[in-house]
Amino acid sequence: MRILIASDIHGSASRAAMFREKIDEMKPDQIILLGDLLYHGPRNPLPDVYSPAEVVEILGGLKVPIIAVRGNCDGDVDQFVLPFHLAESAWITDGHYRILAIHGHQLPEKDEEIKVPEGTAVLSGHIHIPVAERRGLIHRWNPGSTSLPKEDYPPSFGLYEDGKFQALDFKGNVLKSDSLK
Repeated sequence: MRILIASDIHGSASRAAMFREKIDEMKPDQIILLGDLLYHGPRNPLPDVYSPAEVVEILGGLKVPIIAVRGNCDGDVDQFVLPFHLAESAWITDGHYRILAIHGHQLPEKDEEIKVPEGTAVLSGHIHIPVAERRGLIHRWNPGSTSLPKEDYPPSFGLYEDGKFQALDFKGNVLKSDSLK
């Protein structure tokens, strides 16, 4: 199963379009959106080509199944304009592995306080930094931010396939990688 993952689009139509191009190119079986899709938030700068309505059109035209979780910048009104549901969290299984998808602002600071079964991957956004590593009994994955990356990382997205997660920049370079195998 091939899954493409984006987080923290924050209303950037140009970055949503770049992600859409990756979807068309890589032909995933599923899309996971990790929140903060339309609004840029009060502490963030305006992203490139800020146009939440265009982001809705770009994401709404996808023919691939979407699982989307709500971020701290996603408002109630966003649910009315998006053509898919924003859940608080979602469990994804590929027959072998468990992945908890959540935006990340609700996660405890200490990994050992995250109450999931051993070996689970916790897939989150929110921090705008790619992460792919085993921490104690769990795996922590973050695709980084599609539009407002931090710590000098480029805009990025995630790819999950057969137990392996990669955070990639839009040129295809692997920024971070981890495997459940």
